Amino acid sequence: MPSRKFADGEVVRGRWPGSSLYYEVEILSHDSHSQLYTVQYKDGTELELKENDIKPLTSFRQRKSGSTSSSPSRRRGSRSRSRSRSPGRPPRSSRRSASASHQADMREMRKEVLEVKLTPLVLKPFGNSIRYNGEPERTERDGMLHRNAEEKFHLSEEISSLSTQYSLHPRREEIKLKDIDSKEENIVPTKGSTLLKTSEVLGTQPKSLEFGGVPGVFLIMLGLPTFLFLLLLLCKDKEASLLNFPPPMPALSELWDTRAFAVYLFWFSLQALFYILPIGKVVEGMPLADGRRLKYRLNGFYAFLLTCVAVGAALCWGVELHYVYHHFLPLALAAATFAMALSTYLAVRAAWAPPAALAPASSGNAIYDFFIGRELNPRIGTFDLKYFCELRPGLIGWEALLTTMDITHDGFGFMLAFGDLVWVPFIYSFQAFYLVTHPNEVSWPMASLIIALKLCGYVIFRCANSQKNAFRKNPTDPKLAHLKTIHTSTGKNLLVSGWWGFVRHPNYLGDLIMALAWSLPCGFKHVLPYFYVIYFTVLLVHREARDERHCRKKYGLAWEKYCQRVPYRIFPYVY
Repeated sequence: MPSRKFADGEVVRGRWPGSSLYYEVEILSHDSHSQLYTVQYKDGTELELKENDIKPLTSFRQRKSGSTSSSPSRRRGSRSRSRSRSPGRPPRSSRRSASASHQADMREMRKEVLEVKLTPLVLKPFGNSIRYNGEPERTERDGMLHRNAEEKFHLSEEISSLSTQYSLHPRREEIKLKDIDSKEENIVPTKGSTLLKTSEVLGTQPKSLEFGGVPGVFLIMLGLPTFLFLLLLLCKDKEASLLNFPPPMPALSELWDTRAFAVYLFWFSLQALFYILPIGKVVEGMPLADGRRLKYRLNGFYAFLLTCVAVGAALCWGVELHYVYHHFLPLALAAATFAMALSTYLAVRAAWAPPAALAPASSGNAIYDFFIGRELNPRIGTFDLKYFCELRPGLIGWEALLTTMDITHDGFGFMLAFGDLVWVPFIYSFQAFYLVTHPNEVSWPMASLIIALKLCGYVIFRCANSQKNAFRKNPTDPKLAHLKTIHTSTGKNLLVSGWWGFVRHPNYLGDLIMALAWSLPCGFKHVLPYFYVIYFTVLLVHREARDERHCRKKYGLAWEKYCQRVPYRIFPYVY
């Protein structure tokens, strides 16, 4: 096996594909099979180059300052006025010779751009990086303008940050690349001609929809509320057998209770009041598409304490808390009605939302966006509707949320509104609702085992999320210096040790362990109380698959390396 000439982390000069220009790059890795080096330019672009396309920095020290550039994305205003001789340009001795030199350069430039080899280059975008196969052949992308032979080619002033665009500044001449995201051109030479022609222009690709697309989300919106109520009715049955499915339906008067709806509105308003109290610290969320960072007040712990005080005061005033159990179905219907009304409001207000406020998951389809949410961060003043509903009415205390997919990617629509306000509070408490009708005695050894399992899951969940959030907030924190990382073309690093070197989603593993601990007190007489564990496993496996697709698209080659280092997704040695 031939030895490699350059080491990982070494700063060298790499030739830009298809040109004679060299730029400062960093060696990221080396493939011993293909003998290609993965390098990164200063603008974040990642390419694969052959060894003969890489030169040490010392070989350029004797050259003039104008002969090389530190980055392929330098601006026109920063170009040096000194000019080095190129093989295609004779010395400038007069205006006439300068004009001849310019024409020679233009001929050389056309030759370099127009002479496309028979083996075309395939550019593969990975997030904000571009992979190159190491050959000088290339296919220009994103709107290459084909004009007559006598027209000049122009280079754009700087390389775009988009993964599929790049440009250079070969001295005075330029080639112009237009920003057209949705088109791709395959450039081939015509026989007997030096002109390039477009063989095919691809139209805009439709955005891939999740959850089965429009038919899928439509069925989910109809099926989830129905299934929830059938599950609760089945749980109240003393037999609690799946053979009795579907259970007998109660009268509408047993489901709808105006007082229960008022109680739910009071609970929602009380938590909203606690949310806006000027207590707790204010932190910034992840950067948005326009670079802004929204501010969030973290006072969930104080809201929990105030809620406990309010419940204690209610008991002192004679309020009977068993009202919640006896009106569980009416309260669930009240929450579902409120969630549907909130989803409708969110869909209407999103119609006037500016493009910068839309969620990456939105599609433009009215039904799909009603489900997934069209607006990313709907706010009334400083009151963040999505953040509040995620953490307060149904789940208090989950504060490590700002880096999750719910906040950074998904909009706020029926999916999160129904999930936060209905599914979470009424399904996650399903075991307690079941035990009222089906009591089960647990021995002290079994209880100790369940508590230990619960604490184990909590430690994994809490420590993994804390490690991730601390790293994202300050990757240079000395407390995290022992963690190993993989650098990505986006400028961010991927954790490859600690909890995130154990499995790719250790927080999901901790969540599932806690879910099992919540169900074990129900015993093993019926499978019904384990619906929570089964559902939660399906949910997190699907969520992990969504996250996997997003990360693979965003981080590209770096994510592939991470998957090789951490092969298991959630369950060690299983999945």
